[in-house]
Amino acid sequence: MAKLLWLFAIAFLLVPFNLLAQVKSSIDSTKIKIGQQITFKVEVEADTTDLVVFPEGQTFSPLEMIESYKVDTTKNDAKYQLIKTYGLTQFDSGSYTIPKQKIIIGTKTFFTDSLRVEVSNIEVDTTKQGLYDIKPFIEVEKSSSNRWLIILGILLAVALVAFLLYWFIWRKKPLTEEAKIALLPPYDRAKLALKQLDESTYLENSELKDYYSELTFIIRKYLDEKVYEKSLESTTDELISRLNLLKDANQIELSKNDIRNLETILKRADLVKFAKSAPDVELAKLDRNTIDIEIDHVKEALPEPTEEEKLLNEQYKENQERKKKRRKVLITVFISLFLIIATFVGFGIKYGFTYVKDTLIGHESKELLEGNWVRSEYGVPPVMISTPKVLKREVIELPDELKDKISNTTFRYISLNSGLDVQVSTTGFNYTEEEKKLFATDEAKGKELLSASEKFIERLESLGAKDITVKREQFITPNAAEGLKTYGTMTLEIDGDLKPASYIIILFKSENVRQQIIIQWRENDDYAGQMVERILNSLELKKAEE
Repeated sequence: MAKLLWLFAIAFLLVPFNLLAQVKSSIDSTKIKIGQQITFKVEVEADTTDLVVFPEGQTFSPLEMIESYKVDTTKNDAKYQLIKTYGLTQFDSGSYTIPKQKIIIGTKTFFTDSLRVEVSNIEVDTTKQGLYDIKPFIEVEKSSSNRWLIILGILLAVALVAFLLYWFIWRKKPLTEEAKIALLPPYDRAKLALKQLDESTYLENSELKDYYSELTFIIRKYLDEKVYEKSLESTTDELISRLNLLKDANQIELSKNDIRNLETILKRADLVKFAKSAPDVELAKLDRNTIDIEIDHVKEALPEPTEEEKLLNEQYKENQERKKKRRKVLITVFISLFLIIATFVGFGIKYGFTYVKDTLIGHESKELLEGNWVRSEYGVPPVMISTPKVLKREVIELPDELKDKISNTTFRYISLNSGLDVQVSTTGFNYTEEEKKLFATDEAKGKELLSASEKFIERLESLGAKDITVKREQFITPNAAEGLKTYGTMTLEIDGDLKPASYIIILFKSENVRQQIIIQWRENDDYAGQMVERILNSLELKKAEE
């Protein structure tokens, strides 16, 4: 019986050692200088079917991981021998303990041994060490942007529209021959028409009907503009009767002989046009010369315009110019408005009307989203995160009774106009040995994160937040660091009005450090939502070079 108990005790004692034998850890040195690298090695023996998960991220605090090497794998029968190596360092002298590291093999969890490391100062002989001036600042070129291309495109489009408006509307176009003739005074126009009639081939081709039609139109047109405004539409008898009345009323100093000559030529033209009479060509030439002379007589018979008439004529010309200019302005305004509206509608259909409106008018959240973001590390161990602006350190006064137990560093950016609030905090705990053992388990860490999450919700309530909804889930960074994500919506009183808002708090816990990322933003701001998503996707608990 005693022998059986002895064998049972031996078997019982061997179980954990057999399990621990699957995971071994070691360091290449227990004493290093400040900043010197120490190699931490983990050796794992596992079945070929088992999934092995090594620690990632800053899980070696208070030492910092500066490099994580690839796993070295060798096969031994049905087993895999895995070796994972890490490069660690510390920049402050003292005695430090590398905490136990969690290794997952299949469905089982193992922990490495905690190891002690001494970090000593580097002695520097200042009598032999050369001293140098501080190096000057180095200018860094700002990252290139496509904004200048957009501005150039807009300027080219505006220049093109301005050129087209000038060319087709405002430019003084060269006058055609007909326009030049139309601008001539009635007398000069009549004389030019007679000259053009002489250059025609009507008489050579015996086209007397067309010849007399042109000849009588010339004299009727001149009389219509200078003597009687219905000369073109009046019959010959009506026109002659009107000329006689004007002569008798002393409104025109035209002789009876001049009126008779005009009557004779007009009636002969009527006979040619309607009765198909065919006068001699020489008679047609004589009638042409007579019309030429009568045009001169009519001009001489017309009274000189008074000063009032000249002034009215100038005012008429000025009014016409103003009408033309007003017409050009209206056309320009109409085309410009049409192009602006068409451009707005076109871009609105493609990119969304809200986006186009915010681009034209300006929107702080949109400018933050599309600006040059900053990717940096905050706290120790560092939290790497990308934000629209750099987070600035905030000094948080701790109660006297907690100063010896807790250390805190906080970095924050808040935009009052856009409502975006980003905060990164690192809280260090000076645990006793008993407390270290108490908070070393995953269960204890989970409870602590949950407690911190609940305290954050209570703080929101104390600050006046209402209707708070709370959701929780696991959060895993791109480099596999696990944390607790608490998020939801709330109502905040802003400028006397209740406005909906959203919040996210992400908590991470290592041995004696808790890291938290808090983000708050207004719920109806689409750009803020996109910024939050970009911030969360950038979150890592490792250095940039890892």
